[in-house]
Amino acid sequence: MNKKLAEHAVIARVNGELWDLLRPFEKDASLEILNFDSKDGQYVFWHSSAHVLGEALEQAYGGHLCYGPPVEEGFYYDMWFPQKDHRGLNQDDHSLLDNICRQICKENQPFERLEMSKEDLLEMFAYNEFKCRIIRNKITTPTTTVYRCGPLIDLCRGPHVRHTGCIKAMMVTKSSSAYWEGRADAETLQRVYGISFPDPKRLKEWKHFQEEAIKRDHRKLGVEQKLFFFHELSPGSCFFLPAGAHIYNTLISFIRSEYRRRGFQEVITPNIYNSSLWEISGHWQHYSENMFKIDIEKQQFGLKPMNCPGHCLMFAKEIRSHRDLPLRFADFGVLHRNEFSGALTGLTRVRRFQQDDAHIFCREDQIKDEIKSCLDFLRCVYGVFGFTFELYLSTRPEKFMGEPELWDRAETQLRESMDEMGLRWELNPGDGAFYGPKIDITIMDALRRRHQCATIQLDFQMPTRFSLVYACETDPTSTMNGGDSIAHVPTTNHPEAHLRRPVIIHRAILGSVERIMAILTESFAGKWPFWLSPRQALVVPVASPFDQYATEVKTRLHDAGFEVDVDTDPGRTMNKKIRTGQLAQYNFILVVGEKEANSGTVNVRTRDNKIHGEHTVEHVIERFRALVESKTRDAEQEY
Repeated sequence: MNKKLAEHAVIARVNGELWDLLRPFEKDASLEILNFDSKDGQYVFWHSSAHVLGEALEQAYGGHLCYGPPVEEGFYYDMWFPQKDHRGLNQDDHSLLDNICRQICKENQPFERLEMSKEDLLEMFAYNEFKCRIIRNKITTPTTTVYRCGPLIDLCRGPHVRHTGCIKAMMVTKSSSAYWEGRADAETLQRVYGISFPDPKRLKEWKHFQEEAIKRDHRKLGVEQKLFFFHELSPGSCFFLPAGAHIYNTLISFIRSEYRRRGFQEVITPNIYNSSLWEISGHWQHYSENMFKIDIEKQQFGLKPMNCPGHCLMFAKEIRSHRDLPLRFADFGVLHRNEFSGALTGLTRVRRFQQDDAHIFCREDQIKDEIKSCLDFLRCVYGVFGFTFELYLSTRPEKFMGEPELWDRAETQLRESMDEMGLRWELNPGDGAFYGPKIDITIMDALRRRHQCATIQLDFQMPTRFSLVYACETDPTSTMNGGDSIAHVPTTNHPEAHLRRPVIIHRAILGSVERIMAILTESFAGKWPFWLSPRQALVVPVASPFDQYATEVKTRLHDAGFEVDVDTDPGRTMNKKIRTGQLAQYNFILVVGEKEANSGTVNVRTRDNKIHGEHTVEHVIERFRALVESKTRDAEQEY
């Protein structure tokens, strides 16, 4: 190993398993060295940092540590304070913890892996009821591992960095209350979040991005731009004002226009179903705590949290032939999920939302082409938004439904789909759902933050639960038409046919329209691209005698389908009107005076004060239409 690689090494991957750098090999092995820039490297680095934070919390407050995992950006540790009147942590506490963490890192405390029996662990953690619950309820083997870091010994599978000195920059970012295991009826804990890096420069960059993120926060911009608001009388359900509704509906229209080109059929399904449907789908058994339930005439109903069961009923409504497949149902139906009130966060975590949801019913031999089509759809949409994305293939877990051979064939088709599309991807072994492999998609926004929005998920379970079949005229033992063989008997409508089970592909590109709108708000910093903008143009008369002409221009542009306003406020000067319009993020400011009124023109400038000069209203309409059609992100320059 060269010196540079060794210096930046965070963790190893041995035979596909994450491995402590100082842990001996147990047999011949393939070896991969991971640094902080890898997803797993960050996970391990932040997990190790959580242990440092746990040690600091114990040293400072002597409470009982609970869970301390890495999260999407950093880590946290939960602690229970025995004092009933504990005030919670403030900024002074954060500074104290920062100082203790820095000292722990300077001490280069090694991370030591130990294996202990459950009995010894229960004795060791007898003082901490929370750790004892984990030992009794979560550990199913006679022994498990703990990690020592200075005076801290904590339950942990690991692995970890070599020593605390690898953590060169670390800080507490915030603290809040939390419930034990997220249950509102359980103990209240103090949750402390942190971030860390192997280089102080990275922490400085991170702080800069956080400052920028605060300025771009969609909750702040949503109020400033009068896009949406929330109300305590309907928590987790957004009120979209006209400007916000325009963006919301334009996003849906964009996806609808692609549906027509890509062979999707839009459907409308009910919002509420009898509990019998949810029992068939499995949601009642495994997801009911996240559903809103209603009693109607002594029967239980549930608001739908997802569309797939309704689409299965549609597929089953008539006998399908193998020639009917693939069948692509798309649905913008309203969904409801009973999220815990403390988890609701602006548009990113809501109770009422819509998805660009679709379910593709296909034969096994059609999977690859359908996945390639989904990936092309994904690339098209994210390209318009300027997002880069990463793909991860999540394969068969230990517990799964269906035949291993079917999984193998499906995973091969997913691999080949991404390869043939020329897309880079990483393997997520064993991380598929029990009902099918999937492609996880992570997008990167303008602040280099990762978000998961899109879904491409194969499902072998739902077709079985709903007894979905299609008629196939070939021998059911043949794999030509794909799908599991169901029966050798002919059907009424197809005397020579046999029945086979289709495969379902769950597919969303935007995901939740609410969530993607939050991401776009922050990514564009409220400077909406022209095609999506709720404020495309503002007409500004140079003086009140030209208000009538300004209003006529506004009407013509409005009738042509554009979002345009006119500022005839007599209390503002022309320059004040222009500046106000630019700050309100109108893409174009159209100034009119005597010259423009006489010639039927407008003087065009942008929100960034680029002056395009005098043009006829007809020319402006023509250019605006072209800019909307192209969906360019730089319309102000391209005008």
